[in-house]
Amino acid sequence: MSMSDPLADMLTRIRNATKSRFNSVEMPLSKLKVSVAKVLKDEGYIADYHISDEGPQGTLKLDLKYGPHNEMVITGIRRISKPGYRQYKRSTQIPTVMSGLGICILTTSKGVITDREARQQNIGGELLCEVW
Repeated sequence: MSMSDPLADMLTRIRNATKSRFNSVEMPLSKLKVSVAKVLKDEGYIADYHISDEGPQGTLKLDLKYGPHNEMVITGIRRISKPGYRQYKRSTQIPTVMSGLGICILTTSKGVITDREARQQNIGGELLCEVW
């Protein structure tokens, strides 16, 4: 069965796994999901990610991260641009998340990057999601 929005499925799996205090979560593999996982790892929201080629499509496994007293690192995650309503912004129009405490992940001509990197490089793109 085909999925209309694989990235929203990824974000929902992460949201549900963190609320249930799972150590890891698995999902079907795609290049966009790997790029988003790399940004989440670089920003410190997940511990690590692993790629395996088992199954027809492959699997992406995210190792979730929690604080010293088992508090959630990812307290919220939200999809912005949807398949029926894409949102593109210039570098000056990119919103800040939680007054700079969270990140906004964008896909640009330079690849998948955070809002801070997009403003620094003065490039805009499609707003994928917000994480805080």
